[in-house]
Amino acid sequence: MGEVTELIHQGGLKLKDLLRLFSFRDGCLVLSLFQLTLLKQLLLRYLRHLGYEVTYVRNFTDVDDKVIDRANKCGENSLALSSRFCEEYLVDMASLQCLLPTHQPRVSDHMELIIKMIEKIIENGCGYAVGGDVFFSVDKSPNYGQLSGQRLDHTQAGKRVAVDSRKRNPADFALWKAAKTGEPSWESPWGPGRPGWHIECSAMSAHYLSPRFDIHGGGADLKFPHHENEIAQTCAACEDSGVSYWLHNGHVTNNNVKMGKSLNNFYTIREITAKYHPLALRHFLMSAQYRSPLNYLVWQLEGSSDDFVSRYLPAYKAYLPTLYTEGPSGSDPDRVLAIDIDEERNPILAN
Repeated sequence: MGEVTELIHQGGLKLKDLLRLFSFRDGCLVLSLFQLTLLKQLLLRYLRHLGYEVTYVRNFTDVDDKVIDRANKCGENSLALSSRFCEEYLVDMASLQCLLPTHQPRVSDHMELIIKMIEKIIENGCGYAVGGDVFFSVDKSPNYGQLSGQRLDHTQAGKRVAVDSRKRNPADFALWKAAKTGEPSWESPWGPGRPGWHIECSAMSAHYLSPRFDIHGGGADLKFPHHENEIAQTCAACEDSGVSYWLHNGHVTNNNVKMGKSLNNFYTIREITAKYHPLALRHFLMSAQYRSPLNYLVWQLEGSSDDFVSRYLPAYKAYLPTLYTEGPSGSDPDRVLAIDIDEERNPILAN
């Protein structure tokens, strides 16, 4: 049995201005995140083509510092806000003809599972509670850094955020955060609070797959510390754990600079598909090796659009009627969605 997991936190999927990977702007999926999702889609379809039974998990991080900050600024409940944008993400995925995962768990629905894993980590001597917070002790993880090649004595804890003096090692990270005013919280053995960033992925992947599974993916920037911390947590909580293959994709860049909120140099999927056919966008994102950065240039996207219209659209049109004999468009996630094929989207200069 093959198993594919997409734990995007992205990663958990983290919404732009909302979730951790800054994946959304005004509720629209940003181009750099879709590159990650497309990689998983290609792999999923290919493994199924080869005859593998694939369990594909993609988790939504709906409890997160940035979600809470954004919700407080908007005067909205953080869970309601994140739920609304998760639904917008699914709309974008449908327009891009992406297959639905086997499971799409949300952090807020799995608190009991997360708390139990934290308890197990403490029981095994790898975690400690301090004043309502719980930290993971990296000194208890002898192989910490094995994925990224980072060494503890080379990390620079405190470079961006002041180190909590209660930590036994500056590199220790939060498993559970004590409740603060204006934040959602859940009851736990350590008092009311909410999970740290990394523990959710370990808990949900172990639950929906197993502590040991085949493929885990994410952006290259998640290798350290996020994926290192996942490995350490799961090993501390589960006797037999591990990932056979890690897939870390490169980022979409704009003029060779990584797309990001701070530079305001990114595009949403909806901005692009208003001018180009969604399948032309897929063609463009498949044009680079997955670990390499892909530079967004209008002329390259126009080339992909030309290729799609001249080479693939006729076959697409001929094949599509065989897929739709009943039911509304998109009712079956395993079918290709009809996306306005009678209105061929020829390239338009993105001025």
